[in-house]
Amino acid sequence: MNTAEAKRVLEAALLCAQQPLPMRDLRALFDDRVGPDTIATLLDELGRDCDGRGIELVALAGGWRYQTRAELRVQLDRLHPEKPAKYSRAAMETLAIIAYRQPVTRGDIEDIRGVTVGSQIVKQLEDRGWIETIGHREGPGRPALYGTTRQFLDDLGLERLDQLPPLATTGEPLAETSLDLLAPLGEPQASLELEADDGVGMTSIAKEPNANPASPAATA
Repeated sequence: MNTAEAKRVLEAALLCAQQPLPMRDLRALFDDRVGPDTIATLLDELGRDCDGRGIELVALAGGWRYQTRAELRVQLDRLHPEKPAKYSRAAMETLAIIAYRQPVTRGDIEDIRGVTVGSQIVKQLEDRGWIETIGHREGPGRPALYGTTRQFLDDLGLERLDQLPPLATTGEPLAETSLDLLAPLGEPQASLELEADDGVGMTSIAKEPNANPASPAATA
């Protein structure tokens, strides 16, 4: 198979895929007869072919996918208007803490937020595929350590955790930049709180010196 035909196969597979396709799946298209370097070159060509078009080829944590360009969202939403999913502010803050401080336990999250983290919040984030247990901390009870998933990065349109924007460090009552970051995932809604707080902010998340947005545990 020549490179032109291989490029056509890649394009067709990516256009039909419901999820980002990792390199192993792209290699499987050719029964491993086309190497990863050649596939990477062809993907780069496909990406350049999208210049000036309404779609783009992007590399995400889960692999490669075609997607419509963000600047066309207003027009496309007129065809299929969708209301953003609504999550409690507590859930979004919990997700932000996990994203920026992972790996963390529920106790760590509670120390930062200053309130108890309801088990239903953790379950909601797990069911959505945004967080997972990535280990256990040594100590009494061996509490679960939580980290974000590839699905979390894919849904944000990111390839790696180090692409998360830096948190504000100005000491505002809420780390608003973290909630702005998560805006593509859903809309914080106070009326849907899953725990009886809220009024406790996340200033401390922005001040923690050991925040590690590039933790390999969440991208493995």
